[in-house]
Amino acid sequence: MAFDNLTNRLQDTFKNLTGKGKLTEKNIADALSEIRISLLEADVSLEVINELLDYTRKEAMGMKVVRDVDPSQMFIKIVNDKLVEILGEEHQGLTFTRKPGVMMMVGLQGSGKTTSIAKIARELKVKEDKKVLLVAADLARPAAIEQLKILGERIGVEVFAKENSTPVEVVTDALSYGKDFDVILIDTAGRLQIDEALMQQLVDIQALAKPEEILLSVDAMSGQDVIHVANGFKSKLNLTGLVATKFDGDSRGGSILSVRYMTKVPVKYVGVGEGIEELEAFHPDRTASRILGMGDIVSLVEKAQEKMDIEASEKSAERMMNGQFTLDDMLIQLQQVSKMGPISGLLKMLPGANQMANQIDDDDASKGMKKTEAMIQSMTKEERNDPTIIRSGRKHRIAKGSGVTTTDVNRLLSQYDKMKKQMRMFSRMMGKQ
Repeated sequence: MAFDNLTNRLQDTFKNLTGKGKLTEKNIADALSEIRISLLEADVSLEVINELLDYTRKEAMGMKVVRDVDPSQMFIKIVNDKLVEILGEEHQGLTFTRKPGVMMMVGLQGSGKTTSIAKIARELKVKEDKKVLLVAADLARPAAIEQLKILGERIGVEVFAKENSTPVEVVTDALSYGKDFDVILIDTAGRLQIDEALMQQLVDIQALAKPEEILLSVDAMSGQDVIHVANGFKSKLNLTGLVATKFDGDSRGGSILSVRYMTKVPVKYVGVGEGIEELEAFHPDRTASRILGMGDIVSLVEKAQEKMDIEASEKSAERMMNGQFTLDDMLIQLQQVSKMGPISGLLKMLPGANQMANQIDDDDASKGMKKTEAMIQSMTKEERNDPTIIRSGRKHRIAKGSGVTTTDVNRLLSQYDKMKKQMRMFSRMMGKQ
């Protein structure tokens, strides 16, 4: 996530407060000084930093000690509550009151505008069962139309495009063509920088299409320029939200922490990878929780529900609860977890696991998963159901068939034995056996 370095620094600061009998003016001042440095290094705007620290200082100094609650936890809650307010209080999704609903996507070149609009089209189609029309009105960049057509084909969404036309003509014809669609998403031209010609074109399209949503695509890694760009577009257009791309980057992303407070334009989506499905709705409360190292269990559960084959997982889980844990079940569980994305990303959603996640090599984890899958698939059905029959000769055959060593096979069987014992222990605790 864009705040990884900030999260690690803040967690170190909070650890220094842990175990203190009470918060004093001295240790509050020390903590706020460290937080200031952390926020500056993350490229958070000075105005936001001062707002956060002034509020935290006032609340912490006036805080009453609650019995059995560590003062450091109360301090973290104060910071969390203010962060949520700065980030926007509540998630704001897309709102369409007409049919078809119309949305414009705007942004500078290189901000991920065209990819973002395709990701949103997929979200509306898959999660809301909408009939979506993508409109290729970016005629300034030669490859933009072709890029949108390729993305549209990949997600099964129709793309309206016209050669040798002006953007206004394309939008005019698209609005007429798209009357039977639920949503029309218009991809507009970007520029290397904001200029009058670009803005006038967008103003003309806005007047014609009367969109209920106008989203600005911004690069989460571009620093304080995000605020200047957002204000520049907002001065001419009725911006309703932002899409922050490259939110999965691990460098300074503090500008996204600042942008809503400084522009009053909410972040609605964040791009968390290059894949067409790697788009997340932006939730201020969940983001604040992750920034402070407290994880994001709700998003983890939602990701599991979206990515995993629930029926297959439930059947496998039922067998495991009854003590019938086979190598097929082990493979199913590993594959389901793998569908949810890199291990490090999942760990960051667990409370307190951010620093552990940074030590995970996702490439090694992915290779290990593929190796495990190859070994299990090189076994016979009988061997997968009863691994105790796998002796020396079978191990050599499995190793040869999966391109690994017998040591790797032994390691897999050892991991399986440990998991099976844990499953049996758990099923006994639950009264299943």
